[in-house]
Amino acid sequence: MKRVLEGLKPEKVFYYFEEISQIPRGSGNEKQISDYLYNLAKLKGWDVIQDDYFNIIIKKPATVGYENSPTVMLQGHMDMVCEKNEGVKHDFEKDPIKLRIIEGNLYATETTLGADNGIAVAYALSILDSDDVKHPPLEVLITVDEEKGMTGAENVDANIFKARYLLNLDSEEEGVFTCGCAGGGGINFRIPVKYQDIKKVAYKVSIGSDIDKERGNANKILGRILYDLYDDIELISIKGGSKGNAIPRESQALIAVSNMEKVQEKIIKWNNILKNEYSFTDSAVNVTLENLGYEAAPLVKDVFKKVVHAINLIPTGVFTKSTAIDLVISSNNLGVITQNEEYVELQNQARSSVKSLLTDNIAQIMKQIGETLDIECNIGGFYPGWEYAKESELREICIETFKNIYGHEPVVSAIHAGLECGLLLEKISGLDAISMGPDAYDVHSPNEHISIKSTENVYNLLLEILKRIK
Repeated sequence: MKRVLEGLKPEKVFYYFEEISQIPRGSGNEKQISDYLYNLAKLKGWDVIQDDYFNIIIKKPATVGYENSPTVMLQGHMDMVCEKNEGVKHDFEKDPIKLRIIEGNLYATETTLGADNGIAVAYALSILDSDDVKHPPLEVLITVDEEKGMTGAENVDANIFKARYLLNLDSEEEGVFTCGCAGGGGINFRIPVKYQDIKKVAYKVSIGSDIDKERGNANKILGRILYDLYDDIELISIKGGSKGNAIPRESQALIAVSNMEKVQEKIIKWNNILKNEYSFTDSAVNVTLENLGYEAAPLVKDVFKKVVHAINLIPTGVFTKSTAIDLVISSNNLGVITQNEEYVELQNQARSSVKSLLTDNIAQIMKQIGETLDIECNIGGFYPGWEYAKESELREICIETFKNIYGHEPVVSAIHAGLECGLLLEKISGLDAISMGPDAYDVHSPNEHISIKSTENVYNLLLEILKRIK
């Protein structure tokens, strides 16, 4: 059977990317991909460790002439965000990613691609499986659960490593070296549910936003609309989003309607409001009302009120920005709303590159919202940020290598996103780190794609950096 990526260069990189794309590897479901990596390493005769968390560590001796060079860690994560377009039949627990090539870019088919961070895995495997690459002693660390909680990096045994340099391969822009990132953590609210003793006709209010641009947070938009409809409806159930670290594209509520004329008027009003508010960033945002044709019991009004107030009071988006550089310092994302037989749960992902803004500002605000509304607020799983180093030997090597290859200066920056570097630098004393990667677009969405040419360029840059660490 012909491979979709056959003939693309670098051949081994795309060979291994296609291999791992056949294996389900959503966060929390990494055993199969971890076993594949472990068994491949054993088959190739590489020195490999699979720890109790399914992290994979592979070591490769230096090539001739590099025996006394500082040890380099190549690092990425094996898990991926599992998102698909509404109505698409794809089981991320079993189905392979369906790859396709469009105008020089690699896409999946109606799902996330998993280049975040499968491309790091493919880069590392290609280097390990090559005899003509000059490099220092290598320690390849491929972690689990980066996308949800970074528990892989948090629990890896630091005593395994001798690395002095860390090349993290989880960045998404060619020509940019990332040298700092935000820390973060989860903040969840739980509201106990209680239903009325009567059933009423169920209608569905749905919010859909532009899959490509992902500007409007559908959960927050739904909260605004439900507050406006509060006197004319009752809430049956609510759900929105699927990942705490992805801006929700769709959100919906099942409602019972007491004043249909007013509700229909307000739906029209809100479509006009939203199309105006998001005319430049999310023009496809849309509100719909649908009769489901069956009856269901609404929640009691007090629960409805707490749910709507919580959605609207939870701050979402940018909190603070740097005045020195164009960088978000702290933010929060109300990413997921779920409802079961016991609770409505509101799941948030908070981030900050300044620890105190995370633990002593955002977290404190959330606690006060919980106290004011008398609802449960759970805060935890915080991971450290990565502070920009004033001096870095590795950074200088990477900059000089880039200049020699590209003929101009690279961009050196910090990002408002979570990388595992902060955890690893905290665990491994004296580690000098940088993050890099090829051009990737719309990550964490079904429109995720990666440039094939950029993948080749960055791989060649990576090989030259390794060659110069001597």
